[in-house]
Amino acid sequence: MNAEPPMPRTPPDALGPPIRETVLIDGRAFVIDRPGDSDKLLDHPAVHAAFAADEYLPYWADLWPAARMLAKAVVREPWADHAARLGPLTALEIGCGLGLPGIAALAMGLRVVFSDYDATALRFAADNATANGFSDFETLQLDWRRPPATRFPVLLASDLIYEVRNVAPLVGLIKTALHPDGLCLLTDQDLSLIHISEPTRQ
Repeated sequence: MNAEPPMPRTPPDALGPPIRETVLIDGRAFVIDRPGDSDKLLDHPAVHAAFAADEYLPYWADLWPAARMLAKAVVREPWADHAARLGPLTALEIGCGLGLPGIAALAMGLRVVFSDYDATALRFAADNATANGFSDFETLQLDWRRPPATRFPVLLASDLIYEVRNVAPLVGLIKTALHPDGLCLLTDQDLSLIHISEPTRQ
């Protein structure tokens, strides 16, 4: 039986100095720090090794359009209605990258678990959440192929289906990790917003 490849940690020396960007979402301003040399990441030996081991590339280092799209959906969602039905809301952001959608969820009063395959992405997401004044969050290094045992009332995901091989694991994770009466918001720059709720009911 083949061992699973270790989950990656993009080395800090591959990232360059961080760049701070102010992102406006429906009149709300969020600060996001991102790696300054993300375009040079692919040349780093550690990134070559991660790709050789599991075809992994550190796409998390950019702030992608669908992350902005998801953040906008998050601030427009009627969370009070969901909380009345489900109780206190915790959101799992899948493949959080720099964490913008999860930070938007924190701003709306949700508790957030930032998850990503790359430990360095989690550090950026946590630092960004803290820079925006939030503390009600945690981080989880997560391989989509091995979903968590915990079910969440809210799942958030953006820019994750850029490769066909990602679709089946992501669908499996949603089926496993989403509460039966929960809500999943998933955005893709080609598909816009997908709103999934109560997925296990026939």
